[in-house]
Amino acid sequence: SALVHVSAIGADEKSDAAYGRSKGAGEAAVRAAFPHATILRPSIVFGREDAFINRFAGLIRALSTLPLSVVPVIGAQSKFQPVFVGDVAKAVVAALGRGGGETLELGGPQILSMLDLNDWIAHATGRKVLFVPVPGFAAKLLSFVPGGPISGDQLKMLGHDNVVSGADGLAVLGIVPTPLDSVAHDWLSLYRKHGRFSGAAAA
Repeated sequence: SALVHVSAIGADEKSDAAYGRSKGAGEAAVRAAFPHATILRPSIVFGREDAFINRFAGLIRALSTLPLSVVPVIGAQSKFQPVFVGDVAKAVVAALGRGGGETLELGGPQILSMLDLNDWIAHATGRKVLFVPVPGFAAKLLSFVPGGPISGDQLKMLGHDNVVSGADGLAVLGIVPTPLDSVAHDWLSLYRKHGRFSGAAAA
């Protein structure tokens, strides 16, 4: 039998963020029960119904309708390596056919800062906005606001780049990573001014 556990980059029982500690604790529990399990740590996972790309696309759409189209960006310089959900699924299947016991980090073909990622989304959805990086002190203040745009724990996670730190797990598993450009434009049409009738956004 084989077991594949999907965790996340940043999993660490000694992390300064509760999210990272919980992921680390989950990995430790899996290892204790199944020593030969394969652990996969993807970066931010994107796909048609994800809660990351869609979240920012929705925010950009909402703010681009205002007279002053300014979008604040928290953690503007934090880096991500978005990985396609289909590639993560392929990685799970491929890992099941290996010996087990490995911990592999999974990332896509591009490393983007939070600012770069927002700019890419705006371009893909045909939205013209001005992005303004939020200073660290202001982001920290916002993290104390109940129901605010970011929690203290999320802010701590943004303090660490979410990118593959060692061997590329997809390459190890023989999977060619899928770039955002090749799949995201389809569902992002929902966020364009005239939806699917607006024509294809420039790549």
